[in-house]
Amino acid sequence: MPKETIGFIGVGVMGGAMAGHLIDSGYSLNVYNRTREKSDGLVERGAVWRDSPGEVAAHSDIVITIVGYPKDVEEVYLGHGGIIERAAKGALLIDMTTSSPALAVRISERARERGAGACDAPVTGGDKGAREATLAILAGGEEVDFKRALPVFQAMGKKITHFGPAGCGQTAKLANQIIIAGTMLGVCEGLAFAKKLGIDPEKLLDCASSGSAGSWSLANYGPRILNGDFAPGFFIKHFVKDMKLARESAEGSGISLEGLRAALAQYEKAAEEGGGENGTQYLYKLYDK
Repeated sequence: MPKETIGFIGVGVMGGAMAGHLIDSGYSLNVYNRTREKSDGLVERGAVWRDSPGEVAAHSDIVITIVGYPKDVEEVYLGHGGIIERAAKGALLIDMTTSSPALAVRISERARERGAGACDAPVTGGDKGAREATLAILAGGEEVDFKRALPVFQAMGKKITHFGPAGCGQTAKLANQIIIAGTMLGVCEGLAFAKKLGIDPEKLLDCASSGSAGSWSLANYGPRILNGDFAPGFFIKHFVKDMKLARESAEGSGISLEGLRAALAQYEKAAEEGGGENGTQYLYKLYDK
């Protein structure tokens, strides 16, 4: 049985690597990106360039998006001539952007009105996870749609979890971002504290990583911090967006998240000081000037 044709919209730091794994797995690919040059490598490998998200949808059985902000998600799915208007009956629409749970529900409802399925499936694991196809994928949507999407997810990720109906993948991802926010604050403050008080931060990193302070963030971002590498595996500007989405969801549920509030304030400060295009580890620069 031939594999379904996949449309991929958004081939930046994360999406480009993810789309490449789909080609490696034998899928035919239609691609679109606002900056066309970013898709050139995929086109050279056999992907077909399409001139709009709607054109991608019109020529694909499954459509995957990983774009910047909820407003971008809303535009490509619900805008005039967008994915939902152009998708064929029976198509499966998968948004892998970290976005709003409420928007994921709206997209799912509109998709079903058009006879299509939908999943919200944001990812975590950063640029390294995207390159190595080891992403964790947090999915929401109907069971039948998740099962259809599973082989596609397996080409891009390692830990794939279905959390429930539409919106649940986004809610799980926001919980994940809350955990990372506090962890990254601790990583940056701990390393800066050690350096300031004369402790070798390299030795601390080696020791702490093997103890109860060990974490993915410490193991992967700690070395980058100490090497002065602040290139984006995940942009600060996008992390700020995620934390704001989490804050909004928490406020709507009556939950007070003081750790998230503290981390968001620091990351907003880093962005205001010109760090928005850097990776989340750039937060360290606030402490080590």
